[in-house]
Amino acid sequence: MRIQPTRSRHRSRLPMHSLLLAAAMAGCASTPATRLHTLMPAPSTPRATAAPGAVPLALVLEPIRVPSQVDQPQWLVRLPDDSLALLEQERWAAPLQDELRQAVLEELGARYAMVEAAAGTGSSWRVRLDVRRFDSVPGRQARIEGAWLLSSSDDARRPGSRCEWRFSETAGPGMPALAAAHRRAVVRLAGALGEGLQRLGRGESAACPAHDSP
Repeated sequence: MRIQPTRSRHRSRLPMHSLLLAAAMAGCASTPATRLHTLMPAPSTPRATAAPGAVPLALVLEPIRVPSQVDQPQWLVRLPDDSLALLEQERWAAPLQDELRQAVLEELGARYAMVEAAAGTGSSWRVRLDVRRFDSVPGRQARIEGAWLLSSSDDARRPGSRCEWRFSETAGPGMPALAAAHRRAVVRLAGALGEGLQRLGRGESAACPAHDSP
C-alpha cells in the first residue's frame, strides 16, 4: 500500500523536468546568432576585367595597420547621434587587418597579375598601407581612409610614391549591405594601388587617387 504514493510522486516530477528542459532550450534559442562577414569577394561576384597592358610585378605587402578601435572581432559602428556601438553579433570572419590584406592581394592578382613575393627574394615593390579610419555607418556609408608608401625593394634610386587616400561607398540598410559597401571601397583602394604600381613599374611617376568627399 505504500507503493502508490511513491509512484504518484514520481509521476508528478516528470512534467516539472520537462518544463525546465523546455525553458532552458527556449533560452538558448533566443540568443541571437553571430553573423560573420568578409571583405573577400563572393565567387559569384562579377570581377573587373584585367587591365590592358598590365605588367606582372612582384610585391611585398607589409602587414596592414588599422586603428586600434576597430582591431577587434566585433564591429564598431557609428550611430546617427555620432556615438559608437560595439555589435557583439556582427563580426569579421578573420582579423580585420588580415581581411584587408587578403582582399587587396586578391584584387591586385586578378586585375594586374601581381604576385606576392617573400621579402628579400629578388626584385619587387614594397607596399606599406596604413589605414587611419575605418568607418561603418549602418544604412549610410562605409569609409576607409589612410596612406600608402611604395618603394623599390632592391634599388633605392628608383622613384617611389607616397599618397593619402580616402574612399567611401553608400551603404543600404542592414549589416550585409554595410559589409558589401566596405568590399567596394577596398576594391577601389586596390585598383588605385595597382595603377600606381603599374606606373612605377614602367618608370613613371605614380599619381595619387582623388579623395572622395568626407
